[in-house]
Amino acid sequence: MASLPCLRPIHPLVLLHHCGSALPSISNRCFNHFSSSQNRPRTGRTRAMAKVGFSPAQDQVASLGDLEFVSPLKIVEYPDPKLRAKNKRIVNFDDNLKKLVHEMFDVMYRTEGIGLSAPQVGINVQLMVFNPVGERGEGEEIVLVNPRVNKYSKKLLLYDEGCLSFPGINGDVKRPESVKIDARDVNGARFSISLSGLPARIFQHEFDHLQGVLFFERMTEEVLDSIRGQLQALETKYEGLTGLPSPEKIESSRRRKVAGFGK
Repeated sequence: MASLPCLRPIHPLVLLHHCGSALPSISNRCFNHFSSSQNRPRTGRTRAMAKVGFSPAQDQVASLGDLEFVSPLKIVEYPDPKLRAKNKRIVNFDDNLKKLVHEMFDVMYRTEGIGLSAPQVGINVQLMVFNPVGERGEGEEIVLVNPRVNKYSKKLLLYDEGCLSFPGINGDVKRPESVKIDARDVNGARFSISLSGLPARIFQHEFDHLQGVLFFERMTEEVLDSIRGQLQALETKYEGLTGLPSPEKIESSRRRKVAGFGK
């Protein structure tokens, strides 16, 4: 993050559980480190996993041009419209995609994040990378292409989240404890994986970015009110840098209904 010290997870890291193909190994981190809330919600027994209604049927296919980029990549900040744009499905698993993945990892480590989605670097395709440990050369670097949510748990946990597209802003967000996903790796191979704990949290945050959903939209009104002034400051910053009116205003916008993940 820009103005706050990097938050480190203070709970034991939950290992990833593989289902099917092995995870791709390339280098990772949009998303800053998380700290556990002192008051985690208690929801009783974990219920059976529930299906999520995200379908690729209406996805547009990314062209080679959609994957073009200029190094070094830069983090796109709210309220840039690229964070709300439709993200296209990737069908070309070539050297350019691998280079993009490496570049995304580089900018994540450089900005002290643990997860990053492609729209956060201005590329509107369905791609995310992350490393829960948050250190180059440590932990497991994960690449997810065209991810889909298969199931998620009914048990919800509260965490203090940050986001590289919202420098200096943190707030409590409630999300499912675990999630099962289907995706492709950087070579195009299909695989499924079950995540829990911090890896599940990172995935859900990044998957929201691929759906054009921003983390403040999953906050309670009370938490949102506590960061409203900071969001307005980012809107003013955008207008100063671009000379354009902010594409969205937190002061006047109505709460959108966001899908999935217990909402």
